[in-house]
Amino acid sequence: MRVAITGGAGFIGSNLALFLKRLGYEVTCIDNLSRSLEYNVRRLSLENIPIHVSDVRDFEKLVGLIRGCDIVVHTAALIDVEESLKDPISYFENNAVGTAVVSKACVSANVERLVYISSAAVYGEPQKVPVEEIHPRNPMSPYGLSKLFGENIVELYSKVYRLKYVNLRLFNVFGPGQGSGGYAGVIAKFVKNVKCGQKPTVYGDGLQTRDFIHVNDVCHAIECSFKTEYVNETYNIGSGSETKIVDLAKKIMYLANVEGEPSFAPQRAGDVRFSCADISKAKKLLGFYPKISLDDGLKTLLEA
Repeated sequence: MRVAITGGAGFIGSNLALFLKRLGYEVTCIDNLSRSLEYNVRRLSLENIPIHVSDVRDFEKLVGLIRGCDIVVHTAALIDVEESLKDPISYFENNAVGTAVVSKACVSANVERLVYISSAAVYGEPQKVPVEEIHPRNPMSPYGLSKLFGENIVELYSKVYRLKYVNLRLFNVFGPGQGSGGYAGVIAKFVKNVKCGQKPTVYGDGLQTRDFIHVNDVCHAIECSFKTEYVNETYNIGSGSETKIVDLAKKIMYLANVEGEPSFAPQRAGDVRFSCADISKAKKLLGFYPKISLDDGLKTLLEA
């Protein structure tokens, strides 16, 4: 089976490419390399996974690159909530328009299935946790809105052009090859802090919660979406457990043998208070069950 990954040199895309190749898939990556870490590009190169340097908004080139592929996984996106508040237009252009181009290219190239990587940010501040897929969508940032636009675009292309899709709303992903900027990379940032002998900085009172899921579990969920018969559906992908940010900081300090208490800073705009995924739908229809615990994932990162 041939799989094309947009944003393939990014954090999730590169881990997915490596994961799929080990399972025997023929994988190609598409990335403009504007925000790719050298670490991820090097890992792909060592495994002889091709990276085609192109922007997903270049329709003609994209059609040529994905023609003959069975599945396209669309991970390419700008992902920083705080940055999106300062530059919303860039987020709409890259994330929403980019998704529209990818969707149309899939139709033109006769791709069998599009897997769209969305975000829990589409929910905004949850009315209750854990969050089900039917929860109202009320994003609190241009980033969250851009991902919701992407979902709507993919769903429209399914209705109009009969494009088969699976939408995956990822919660807080962590693992190797992740940048340390923004709250999306809070674990990467905290790990970097303690490795440099610094205390992690917690924004707000630290009682806000997040659902952390290891990137290898995300890759497993994506591969499950290739096989499911339940297409044209949206699924939450998380661990199903919530962790307080202050507890996360203390846990990482403890594992790294860093004494004292974390530092605190004012709460940041666009951050939701509580977040946790209800993954019962993904378990039932995708056969997805997370396997890597937060503690095990953190230990691996600290030992790397």
